[in-house]
Amino acid sequence: MSYEIEPDYEKQWLFPPSLEDLLGADHPARMVREFVDAQDLAELGFKTRAVEDGRPSYGSKLQLKVWLYGYMTKNRSSRGLERACLDQMGMLWLTGMSHPDHTTLWRFWRDNKEPIRKIFRQLLQVAMSLDLVGLVLHAVDGTKIVSQASDQQGWHRTSLEKKLARLDEAIDEILKQTEQTGGGQGPECRLPEPLQKKQLLREKVREQLKQLNQKQREHLHPGDEDARVMKCRAGNRFAYNAQAVVDQQSKLIVAAEVVTDETDNYQLVPMIEQVENNLGKVAQQTVADAGYQATTGLAEAEDKGYPVLVNQPEPREDEPYHASHFQYEPEKDQCICPRGEVLGYECTREREKVQAYSVRIYRCSSFENCPVRWQCSSSKRGRTVQIHPKHDALVRQREKLKDQTMRALLKQRGATVEPVFGWAKEVLGFRRWSVRGLEKVKTQWALQCTAMNLLRLYKSWSAGTVRFGSGGCR
Repeated sequence: MSYEIEPDYEKQWLFPPSLEDLLGADHPARMVREFVDAQDLAELGFKTRAVEDGRPSYGSKLQLKVWLYGYMTKNRSSRGLERACLDQMGMLWLTGMSHPDHTTLWRFWRDNKEPIRKIFRQLLQVAMSLDLVGLVLHAVDGTKIVSQASDQQGWHRTSLEKKLARLDEAIDEILKQTEQTGGGQGPECRLPEPLQKKQLLREKVREQLKQLNQKQREHLHPGDEDARVMKCRAGNRFAYNAQAVVDQQSKLIVAAEVVTDETDNYQLVPMIEQVENNLGKVAQQTVADAGYQATTGLAEAEDKGYPVLVNQPEPREDEPYHASHFQYEPEKDQCICPRGEVLGYECTREREKVQAYSVRIYRCSSFENCPVRWQCSSSKRGRTVQIHPKHDALVRQREKLKDQTMRALLKQRGATVEPVFGWAKEVLGFRRWSVRGLEKVKTQWALQCTAMNLLRLYKSWSAGTVRFGSGGCR
Protein backbone atom coordinates (compact mmCIF):
# COMPACT_ATOMS: atom_id res chain seq x y z
CA MET A 1 0.00 0.00 0.00
CA SER A 2 1.28 3.43 -0.91
CA TYR A 3 1.86 5.91 1.91
CA GLU A 4 1.87 8.91 -0.46
CA ILE A 5 -1.08 11.20 -1.09
CA GLU A 6 -2.25 11.17 -4.68
CA PRO A 7 -5.09 13.21 -6.22
CA ASP A 8 -8.45 11.49 -6.26
CA TYR A 9 -10.04 12.58 -9.53
CA GLU A 10 -13.21 10.66 -8.82
CA LYS A 11 -13.98 12.51 -5.58
CA GLN A 12 -17.32 14.30 -5.49
CA TRP A 13 -19.01 16.59 -2.96
CA LEU A 14 -22.44 15.77 -1.68
CA PHE A 15 -23.03 19.51 -1.23
CA PRO A 16 -21.03 21.72 -3.63
CA PRO A 17 -18.88 24.24 -1.74
CA SER A 18 -19.53 27.96 -2.18
CA LEU A 19 -16.91 30.50 -3.22
CA GLU A 20 -16.95 31.83 0.32
CA ASP A 21 -15.73 28.47 1.60
CA LEU A 22 -12.88 28.33 -0.90
CA LEU A 23 -11.42 31.79 -0.18
CA GLY A 24 -9.69 32.57 3.08
CA ALA A 25 -11.15 35.22 5.36
CA ASP A 26 -7.96 37.34 5.07
CA HIS A 27 -7.48 36.96 1.32
CA PRO A 28 -6.41 40.22 -0.43
CA ALA A 29 -9.31 39.90 -2.86
CA ARG A 30 -11.70 40.56 0.04
CA MET A 31 -9.92 43.83 0.79
CA VAL A 32 -10.19 44.91 -2.85
CA ARG A 33 -13.90 44.16 -2.85
CA GLU A 34 -14.45 46.04 0.40
CA PHE A 35 -12.60 49.09 -0.90
CA VAL A 36 -14.29 49.24 -4.31
CA ASP A 37 -17.77 48.58 -2.94
CA ALA A 38 -17.33 51.61 -0.68
CA GLN A 39 -16.76 53.94 -3.67
CA ASP A 40 -19.40 55.88 -5.57
CA LEU A 41 -18.11 55.20 -9.06
CA ALA A 42 -20.77 57.28 -10.77
CA GLU A 43 -19.69 60.32 -8.76
CA LEU A 44 -16.07 59.68 -9.71
CA GLY A 45 -17.04 59.75 -13.37
CA PHE A 46 -17.01 56.07 -14.29
CA LYS A 47 -19.20 55.29 -17.25
CA THR A 48 -22.24 53.24 -16.33
CA ARG A 49 -24.81 51.78 -18.68
CA ALA A 50 -28.46 52.66 -18.23
CA VAL A 51 -31.27 50.18 -18.81
CA GLU A 52 -31.19 49.24 -22.47
CA ASP A 53 -32.28 46.44 -24.68
CA GLY A 54 -29.84 43.67 -25.38
CA ARG A 55 -27.35 41.71 -23.33
CA PRO A 56 -26.44 43.26 -19.94
CA SER A 57 -22.92 44.68 -19.69
CA TYR A 58 -20.36 43.98 -16.97
CA GLY A 59 -20.53 46.45 -14.10
CA SER A 60 -17.90 49.10 -13.47
CA LYS A 61 -17.24 47.87 -9.93
CA LEU A 62 -16.67 44.33 -11.14
CA GLN A 63 -14.14 45.44 -13.75
CA LEU A 64 -12.37 47.89 -11.42
CA LYS A 65 -11.92 45.07 -8.91
CA VAL A 66 -10.39 42.93 -11.63
CA TRP A 67 -7.91 45.63 -12.63
CA LEU A 68 -6.90 46.50 -9.05
CA TYR A 69 -6.45 42.89 -7.98
CA GLY A 70 -4.60 42.18 -11.22
CA TYR A 71 -2.06 44.94 -10.56
CA MET A 72 -1.64 43.67 -6.99
CA THR A 73 -0.74 40.24 -8.36
CA LYS A 74 1.59 41.44 -11.19
CA ASN A 75 -1.07 40.82 -13.84
CA ARG A 76 -1.33 43.99 -15.95
CA SER A 77 -2.57 42.82 -19.36
CA SER A 78 -6.22 42.51 -20.36
CA ARG A 79 -5.62 39.03 -21.80
CA GLY A 80 -3.85 37.93 -18.64
CA LEU A 81 -6.78 39.21 -16.58
CA GLU A 82 -9.21 37.34 -18.81
CA ARG A 83 -7.35 34.09 -18.12
CA ALA A 84 -7.19 34.87 -14.40
CA CYS A 85 -10.99 35.32 -14.28
CA LEU A 86 -11.26 31.70 -15.43
CA ASP A 87 -8.72 29.94 -13.22
CA GLN A 88 -7.60 32.10 -10.25
CA MET A 89 -9.58 31.70 -7.06
CA GLY A 90 -9.25 35.36 -6.07
CA MET A 91 -10.59 36.50 -9.43
CA LEU A 92 -13.34 33.88 -9.45
CA TRP A 93 -14.50 35.17 -6.07
CA LEU A 94 -14.24 38.86 -7.04
CA THR A 95 -16.22 38.40 -10.24
CA GLY A 96 -18.73 35.94 -8.81
CA MET A 97 -17.60 33.52 -11.53
CA SER A 98 -18.41 36.03 -14.24
CA HIS A 99 -15.85 36.02 -17.00
CA PRO A 100 -15.32 39.38 -18.76
CA ASP A 101 -13.15 38.95 -21.82
CA HIS A 102 -10.05 40.97 -22.60
CA THR A 103 -11.87 43.30 -25.01
CA THR A 104 -14.42 44.24 -22.36
CA LEU A 105 -11.72 44.86 -19.78
CA TRP A 106 -9.67 46.97 -22.18
CA ARG A 107 -12.65 49.09 -23.19
CA PHE A 108 -13.36 49.78 -19.52
CA TRP A 109 -9.76 50.89 -19.00
CA ARG A 110 -9.78 52.98 -22.19
CA ASP A 111 -13.07 54.74 -21.40
CA ASN A 112 -12.34 55.46 -17.71
CA LYS A 113 -8.75 56.67 -17.60
CA GLU A 114 -9.43 59.82 -15.58
CA PRO A 115 -11.80 58.16 -13.06
CA ILE A 116 -9.26 55.35 -12.54
CA ARG A 117 -6.68 57.99 -11.61
CA LYS A 118 -9.13 59.39 -9.05
CA ILE A 119 -9.23 56.04 -7.26
CA PHE A 120 -5.66 56.69 -6.13
CA ARG A 121 -6.81 59.81 -4.26
CA GLN A 122 -9.86 58.01 -2.84
CA LEU A 123 -7.65 55.44 -1.13
CA LEU A 124 -5.49 58.19 0.35
CA GLN A 125 -8.61 59.88 1.71
CA VAL A 126 -9.44 56.66 3.53
CA ALA A 127 -5.89 56.44 4.90
CA MET A 128 -6.13 60.03 6.14
CA SER A 129 -9.46 59.33 7.86
CA LEU A 130 -7.77 56.46 9.69
CA ASP A 131 -4.78 58.63 10.72
CA LEU A 132 -2.38 56.37 8.85
CA VAL A 133 -0.44 59.15 7.10
CA GLY A 134 2.22 60.72 9.28
CA LEU A 135 2.59 64.14 7.58
CA VAL A 136 5.91 64.62 9.37
CA LEU A 137 8.34 63.78 6.59
CA HIS A 138 7.67 63.18 2.90
CA ALA A 139 10.25 62.21 0.29
CA VAL A 140 9.92 62.89 -3.43
CA ASP A 141 11.83 61.21 -6.22
CA GLY A 142 11.48 60.09 -9.82
CA THR A 143 12.41 57.08 -11.89
CA LYS A 144 12.65 56.50 -15.63
CA ILE A 145 10.43 53.75 -17.01
CA VAL A 146 11.02 52.63 -20.59
CA SER A 147 8.38 53.22 -23.24
CA GLN A 148 6.38 50.30 -24.59
CA ALA A 149 7.51 51.21 -28.11
CA SER A 150 10.63 49.65 -29.57
CA ASP A 151 13.76 51.81 -29.47
CA GLN A 152 14.82 50.53 -32.88
CA GLN A 153 11.89 52.31 -34.52
CA GLY A 154 12.80 55.71 -33.07
CA TRP A 155 14.07 58.67 -35.10
CA HIS A 156 17.23 60.53 -34.08
CA ARG A 157 18.28 63.67 -35.90
CA THR A 158 22.01 62.95 -35.84
CA SER A 159 21.68 59.42 -37.20
CA LEU A 160 19.13 60.49 -39.82
CA GLU A 161 21.41 63.25 -41.10
CA LYS A 162 24.32 60.79 -41.35
CA LYS A 163 22.08 58.29 -43.11
CA LEU A 164 20.91 60.97 -45.55
CA ALA A 165 24.51 61.93 -46.37
CA ARG A 166 25.40 58.28 -47.05
CA LEU A 167 22.37 57.89 -49.31
CA ASP A 168 23.29 61.01 -51.27
CA GLU A 169 26.79 59.64 -51.81
CA ALA A 170 25.47 56.23 -52.85
CA ILE A 171 22.97 57.72 -55.29
CA ASP A 172 25.64 59.94 -56.83
CA GLU A 173 27.90 56.93 -57.24
CA ILE A 174 25.17 54.84 -58.91
CA LEU A 175 24.33 57.71 -61.29
CA LYS A 176 28.01 58.10 -62.19
CA GLN A 177 28.35 54.38 -62.92
CA THR A 178 25.14 54.44 -64.98
CA GLU A 179 26.44 57.29 -67.12
CA GLN A 180 29.78 55.53 -67.67
CA THR A 181 28.10 52.34 -68.87
CA GLY A 182 25.77 54.28 -71.14
CA GLY A 183 22.66 53.19 -69.24
CA GLY A 184 19.63 55.29 -68.56
CA GLN A 185 19.42 56.63 -72.15
CA GLY A 186 16.34 56.46 -74.32
CA PRO A 187 12.66 56.92 -73.50
CA GLU A 188 12.10 53.28 -72.57
CA CYS A 189 15.08 52.92 -70.25
CA ARG A 190 14.33 52.62 -66.57
CA LEU A 191 16.48 53.63 -63.64
CA PRO A 192 18.42 50.78 -62.02
CA GLU A 193 16.49 49.07 -59.24
CA PRO A 194 19.15 49.81 -56.56
CA LEU A 195 18.89 53.50 -57.46
CA GLN A 196 15.09 53.46 -57.17
CA LYS A 197 15.25 51.85 -53.73
CA LYS A 198 17.81 54.34 -52.43
CA GLN A 199 15.84 57.29 -53.79
CA LEU A 200 12.70 56.05 -52.04
CA LEU A 201 14.66 55.58 -48.83
CA ARG A 202 16.11 59.09 -49.15
CA GLU A 203 12.63 60.58 -49.48
CA LYS A 204 11.56 58.66 -46.38
CA VAL A 205 14.52 59.98 -44.38
CA ARG A 206 13.84 63.53 -45.57
CA GLU A 207 10.22 63.21 -44.45
CA GLN A 208 11.34 62.01 -41.03
CA LEU A 209 13.71 64.96 -40.68
CA LYS A 210 10.91 67.28 -41.77
CA GLN A 211 8.68 65.96 -38.98
CA LEU A 212 11.48 66.44 -36.44
CA ASN A 213 11.83 70.05 -37.58
CA GLN A 214 8.08 70.66 -37.38
CA LYS A 215 7.90 69.30 -33.84
CA GLN A 216 11.21 70.94 -32.84
CA ARG A 217 12.54 67.65 -31.53
CA GLU A 218 15.92 65.94 -31.69
CA HIS A 219 14.38 62.51 -31.07
CA LEU A 220 10.93 61.19 -31.92
CA HIS A 221 9.23 57.82 -31.82
CA PRO A 222 6.42 57.62 -34.40
CA GLY A 223 4.62 54.99 -32.33
CA ASP A 224 4.81 56.93 -29.05
CA GLU A 225 5.33 60.62 -29.74
CA ASP A 226 4.98 61.64 -26.10
CA ALA A 227 7.99 59.55 -25.03
CA ARG A 228 11.35 61.30 -24.67
CA VAL A 229 14.89 60.00 -24.83
CA MET A 230 16.03 59.80 -21.21
CA LYS A 231 19.09 58.53 -19.42
CA CYS A 232 18.10 55.13 -18.03
CA ARG A 233 20.19 52.45 -16.37
CA ALA A 234 20.47 50.61 -19.69
CA GLY A 235 21.49 53.76 -21.58
CA ASN A 236 19.55 56.46 -23.41
CA ARG A 237 16.07 55.07 -24.11
CA PHE A 238 12.63 56.36 -25.05
CA ALA A 239 10.95 56.61 -21.65
CA TYR A 240 8.72 58.56 -19.26
CA ASN A 241 9.64 60.11 -15.91
CA ALA A 242 7.48 58.60 -13.15
CA GLN A 243 7.27 60.72 -9.98
CA ALA A 244 6.22 59.70 -6.48
CA VAL A 245 5.98 61.23 -3.00
CA VAL A 246 6.14 58.77 -0.10
CA ASP A 247 5.13 59.26 3.53
CA GLN A 248 7.97 58.32 5.89
CA GLN A 249 5.71 56.88 8.62
CA SER A 250 3.25 54.76 6.64
CA LYS A 251 5.37 54.28 3.49
CA LEU A 252 2.24 55.08 1.48
CA ILE A 253 2.59 56.80 -1.87
CA VAL A 254 0.79 60.10 -1.31
CA ALA A 255 1.33 61.62 -4.79
CA ALA A 256 2.03 60.06 -8.16
CA GLU A 257 2.55 61.63 -11.56
CA VAL A 258 4.21 60.98 -14.93
CA VAL A 259 5.97 63.73 -16.90
CA THR A 260 7.95 63.94 -20.12
CA ASP A 261 10.73 66.08 -18.64
CA GLU A 262 14.10 64.35 -18.85
CA THR A 263 15.08 65.70 -15.40
CA ASP A 264 13.35 66.25 -12.06
CA ASN A 265 14.38 69.92 -11.83
CA TYR A 266 10.93 71.49 -11.97
CA GLN A 267 8.80 68.73 -10.39
CA LEU A 268 9.21 69.68 -6.71
CA VAL A 269 6.34 72.14 -6.37
CA PRO A 270 3.86 70.28 -8.65
CA MET A 271 4.33 67.10 -6.59
CA ILE A 272 3.83 68.91 -3.28
CA GLU A 273 0.74 70.59 -4.71
CA GLN A 274 -0.67 67.17 -5.53
CA VAL A 275 0.05 66.04 -1.97
CA GLU A 276 -1.92 69.02 -0.69
CA ASN A 277 -4.76 68.19 -3.05
CA ASN A 278 -4.81 64.52 -2.03
CA LEU A 279 -4.39 64.95 1.72
CA GLY A 280 -5.57 68.49 2.42
CA LYS A 281 -2.18 69.50 3.86
CA VAL A 282 1.52 68.98 3.30
CA ALA A 283 4.18 67.41 5.52
CA GLN A 284 6.28 69.33 8.02
CA GLN A 285 9.24 68.71 5.71
CA THR A 286 9.53 67.40 2.17
CA VAL A 287 12.98 66.12 1.23
CA ALA A 288 14.43 65.60 -2.25
CA ASP A 289 17.75 64.77 -3.85
CA ALA A 290 19.94 67.11 -5.88
CA GLY A 291 17.89 66.45 -9.01
CA TYR A 292 15.26 68.89 -7.65
CA GLN A 293 17.68 71.73 -6.88
CA ALA A 294 16.41 74.17 -9.52
CA THR A 295 16.53 77.61 -7.91
CA THR A 296 13.19 78.52 -9.50
CA GLY A 297 11.54 75.56 -7.77
CA LEU A 298 13.08 76.41 -4.40
CA ALA A 299 11.81 79.99 -4.63
CA GLU A 300 8.35 78.86 -5.71
CA ALA A 301 8.18 76.45 -2.77
CA GLU A 302 9.07 79.30 -0.42
CA ASP A 303 6.40 81.55 -1.93
CA LYS A 304 3.76 78.86 -1.43
CA GLY A 305 4.88 78.14 2.13
CA TYR A 306 6.09 74.59 1.43
CA PRO A 307 8.91 73.53 3.78
CA VAL A 308 11.46 71.69 1.63
CA LEU A 309 14.92 70.23 2.03
CA VAL A 310 16.74 69.70 -1.25
CA ASN A 311 20.19 68.20 -1.19
CA GLN A 312 22.89 70.46 -2.64
CA PRO A 313 26.03 68.98 -4.21
CA GLU A 314 28.84 69.85 -1.84
CA PRO A 315 32.10 71.05 -3.42
CA ARG A 316 35.05 68.71 -3.11
CA GLU A 317 38.07 69.58 -0.99
CA ASP A 318 40.02 70.29 -4.16
CA GLU A 319 37.40 72.89 -5.21
CA PRO A 320 38.06 75.87 -2.91
CA TYR A 321 36.74 78.21 -5.58
CA HIS A 322 33.43 76.52 -6.20
CA ALA A 323 30.58 78.92 -7.05
CA SER A 324 28.99 78.30 -3.65
CA HIS A 325 32.03 79.94 -2.01
CA PHE A 326 31.42 83.26 -3.79
CA GLN A 327 29.44 85.86 -1.86
CA TYR A 328 26.80 87.86 -3.72
CA GLU A 329 26.22 91.49 -2.67
CA PRO A 330 23.04 92.66 -4.41
CA GLU A 331 23.17 96.16 -2.93
CA LYS A 332 26.55 96.73 -4.58
CA ASP A 333 25.71 94.57 -7.59
CA GLN A 334 28.86 92.52 -7.30
CA CYS A 335 30.30 89.17 -6.16
CA ILE A 336 33.23 88.60 -3.83
CA CYS A 337 35.52 85.62 -4.40
CA PRO A 338 37.07 83.60 -1.52
CA ARG A 339 40.25 85.69 -1.85
CA GLY A 340 38.31 88.93 -1.50
CA GLU A 341 38.53 89.98 -5.15
CA VAL A 342 35.54 91.77 -6.66
CA LEU A 343 33.64 90.42 -9.66
CA GLY A 344 31.76 93.25 -11.32
CA TYR A 345 28.54 93.04 -13.28
CA GLU A 346 29.08 92.31 -16.97
CA CYS A 347 25.75 91.49 -18.61
CA THR A 348 22.41 89.70 -18.37
CA ARG A 349 21.71 86.55 -20.37
CA GLU A 350 18.57 84.61 -21.04
CA ARG A 351 18.44 80.93 -20.20
CA GLU A 352 15.87 78.73 -21.89
CA LYS A 353 15.39 75.31 -20.35
CA VAL A 354 12.03 74.00 -19.20
CA GLN A 355 11.31 77.47 -17.83
CA ALA A 356 12.92 80.60 -19.30
CA TYR A 357 14.76 82.94 -16.93
CA SER A 358 17.57 85.49 -17.01
CA VAL A 359 20.86 85.42 -15.10
CA ARG A 360 23.25 88.21 -14.20
CA ILE A 361 26.86 87.54 -15.18
CA TYR A 362 29.73 88.81 -12.98
CA ARG A 363 33.32 88.63 -14.22
CA CYS A 364 36.66 88.97 -12.45
CA SER A 365 38.71 91.92 -13.72
CA SER A 366 41.95 91.14 -11.85
CA PHE A 367 42.39 87.57 -13.09
CA GLU A 368 45.62 88.31 -15.00
CA ASN A 369 47.55 88.95 -11.77
CA CYS A 370 45.69 86.39 -9.65
CA PRO A 371 48.02 83.66 -8.28
CA VAL A 372 45.21 81.07 -8.38
CA ARG A 373 43.90 82.10 -11.79
CA TRP A 374 43.98 78.64 -13.39
CA GLN A 375 42.90 76.90 -10.22
CA CYS A 376 39.85 79.14 -10.10
CA SER A 377 38.89 78.94 -13.78
CA SER A 378 40.15 77.55 -17.08
CA SER A 379 38.73 80.49 -19.02
CA LYS A 380 41.23 82.77 -20.73
CA ARG A 381 38.94 85.73 -20.01
CA GLY A 382 38.75 85.13 -16.27
CA ARG A 383 36.28 83.67 -13.85
CA THR A 384 32.56 84.39 -14.18
CA VAL A 385 29.70 83.73 -11.77
CA GLN A 386 26.04 83.49 -12.75
CA ILE A 387 23.42 84.78 -10.32
CA HIS A 388 19.86 83.56 -10.63
CA PRO A 389 17.01 86.08 -10.03
CA LYS A 390 15.96 83.93 -7.06
CA HIS A 391 19.48 83.54 -5.70
CA ASP A 392 18.32 84.38 -2.16
CA ALA A 393 16.22 81.22 -2.05
CA LEU A 394 19.26 79.13 -2.95
CA VAL A 395 21.32 80.78 -0.22
CA ARG A 396 18.61 80.16 2.39
CA GLN A 397 18.45 76.51 1.35
CA ARG A 398 22.21 76.18 1.79
CA GLU A 399 21.98 77.75 5.25
CA LYS A 400 19.15 75.41 6.14
CA LEU A 401 21.23 72.39 5.22
CA LYS A 402 23.96 73.43 7.65
CA ASP A 403 21.63 72.47 10.51
CA GLN A 404 22.49 68.94 11.66
CA THR A 405 18.84 68.23 12.43
CA MET A 406 17.92 69.05 8.87
CA ARG A 407 20.79 66.96 7.56
CA ALA A 408 19.50 64.04 9.58
CA LEU A 409 16.07 64.40 8.01
CA LEU A 410 17.59 64.55 4.55
CA LYS A 411 19.42 61.27 5.17
CA GLN A 412 16.05 59.53 5.59
CA ARG A 413 15.08 60.35 2.01
CA GLY A 414 16.65 57.30 0.40
CA ALA A 415 15.15 54.81 2.85
CA THR A 416 11.72 56.40 2.40
CA VAL A 417 11.14 56.76 -1.33
CA GLU A 418 13.69 54.64 -3.17
CA PRO A 419 12.42 51.26 -1.88
CA VAL A 420 9.08 52.05 -3.55
CA PHE A 421 10.69 52.13 -6.98
CA GLY A 422 12.69 49.00 -6.20
CA TRP A 423 9.50 47.26 -5.09
CA ALA A 424 7.67 48.29 -8.26
CA LYS A 425 10.46 47.22 -10.60
CA GLU A 426 12.04 44.21 -8.91
CA VAL A 427 9.16 42.61 -7.02
CA LEU A 428 6.17 43.61 -9.15
CA GLY A 429 8.09 43.56 -12.43
CA PHE A 430 6.97 47.03 -13.49
CA ARG A 431 9.96 47.87 -15.68
CA ARG A 432 8.18 48.92 -18.86
CA TRP A 433 4.94 50.64 -19.73
CA SER A 434 2.41 48.42 -21.47
CA VAL A 435 0.57 51.40 -23.03
CA ARG A 436 1.59 54.36 -25.18
CA GLY A 437 0.88 58.06 -24.80
CA LEU A 438 1.20 60.37 -21.79
CA GLU A 439 -2.42 60.15 -20.66
CA LYS A 440 -2.38 56.36 -20.75
CA VAL A 441 0.90 55.99 -18.85
CA LYS A 442 -0.39 58.42 -16.22
CA THR A 443 -3.37 56.14 -15.72
CA GLN A 444 -1.18 53.06 -15.52
CA TRP A 445 1.14 54.65 -12.96
CA ALA A 446 -1.80 55.79 -10.82
CA LEU A 447 -3.27 52.28 -10.97
CA GLN A 448 0.08 50.73 -10.06
CA CYS A 449 0.55 53.12 -7.12
CA THR A 450 -3.02 52.42 -5.91
CA ALA A 451 -2.30 48.70 -5.98
CA MET A 452 0.95 49.21 -4.06
CA ASN A 453 -0.86 51.27 -1.43
CA LEU A 454 -3.46 48.52 -1.07
CA LEU A 455 -0.68 45.99 -0.59
CA ARG A 456 0.88 48.30 2.01
CA LEU A 457 -2.43 48.46 3.89
CA TYR A 458 -3.11 44.73 3.60
CA LYS A 459 -1.26 43.80 6.81
CA SER A 460 -3.32 46.23 8.89
CA TRP A 461 -6.51 45.16 7.12
CA SER A 462 -5.88 41.44 7.68
CA ALA A 463 -5.12 42.19 11.35
CA GLY A 464 -8.56 43.75 11.66
CA THR A 465 -7.38 47.28 12.48
CA VAL A 466 -8.49 48.87 9.20
CA ARG A 467 -11.70 48.65 7.26
CA PHE A 468 -13.14 50.52 4.32
CA GLY A 469 -16.64 51.78 3.84
CA SER A 470 -17.93 53.56 6.90
CA GLY A 471 -14.41 54.54 8.02
CA GLY A 472 -12.75 54.09 11.37
CA CYS A 473 -11.21 50.95 12.82
CA ARG A 474 -12.69 47.58 13.53
